Amino acid sequence: MKYNLLGRSGLSVSALGLGTNSFGSRADEETSIRILHEAIDSGINFIDTANVYSNTESERIIGKGLSVGKRQQVILATKVGMPRGEGPNRGGSSRREIMEQIDESLERLKTDYVDLYQIHTLDKNTPMAETLRALDDLVRTGKVRYIGASNYAAWELMKALSISEREHLERFVSVQPCYSLADRTIEVELEPLCRDQGIGIIPYYPLAGGILTGKYANGQAPSGSRVDKDPNFKKRLDNDRIQLGNEVVDLATSRGWTAGALSLAWLMHRPAVSTIIVGASRPEQVQSNAASVDIDLDSETIEKLDAISEPFRYGQPFATFRPLA
Repeated sequence: MKYNLLGRSGLSVSALGLGTNSFGSRADEETSIRILHEAIDSGINFIDTANVYSNTESERIIGKGLSVGKRQQVILATKVGMPRGEGPNRGGSSRREIMEQIDESLERLKTDYVDLYQIHTLDKNTPMAETLRALDDLVRTGKVRYIGASNYAAWELMKALSISEREHLERFVSVQPCYSLADRTIEVELEPLCRDQGIGIIPYYPLAGGILTGKYANGQAPSGSRVDKDPNFKKRLDNDRIQLGNEVVDLATSRGWTAGALSLAWLMHRPAVSTIIVGASRPEQVQSNAASVDIDLDSETIEKLDAISEPFRYGQPFATFRPLA
């Protein structure tokens, strides 16, 4: 496994991370723990979850899986900020929500601190300074080591960094955007900002939900796929992205790699990318994805991937999460 610093922080994270939104939903508890242990044994140390994944089950399962002496082997990241149900104060990034949710997350995760605490999406109803002061307090108390953002636009992230500098508050070290060959929209503004400000990029949906593995080559969803279990995902299966997936499969096959591994390797070579969140619903997928770390991309392959994915620098992102009004 290869390791990178997370932005300008001193925190080393595996080039490939483990996303766990399938834990407790698409993968049952036993399978999820096997996936977690397989990832750790393969050298993956970055484990990403959130307080809303599988209605809190993801955090609980991770806590159980790490309680067998594996907590110190991982960089544990979780998130706060998505809606958690009906009614006021059931989501967002107010001081009240952050202070309440960190304690609940720590209890489920069976730990007294998280390495990276992330705001899941911008809360337009809460002053950004309030959010940052609450996060700063968590770092000072030791419940949180580093803080990050997710689903922030470039101007929103820069505003947060400016407030932190002006008020002498803890600074975001990372941001999680949707980023892949099938969605390069962050390269217009967010990526240049991250390179300039030393913010580590943590891509989610790096395989575009399986499109970049060739899973939907004929435009049909195989049985048991994400489309079967999440009908809303079907709207992302547009013809242009399916065609891109086919081209990636052809290029990967000609070089003896899988399309998924090639797509992940391309991301690993992108500026400011620190670690990549890749989910799994079966343990064997961990090793399949880990093959990407050993791919040494030559300039010709990079140029071809850049060229076929160029149209996806512009237009609509593959995914955005901004549910709060």
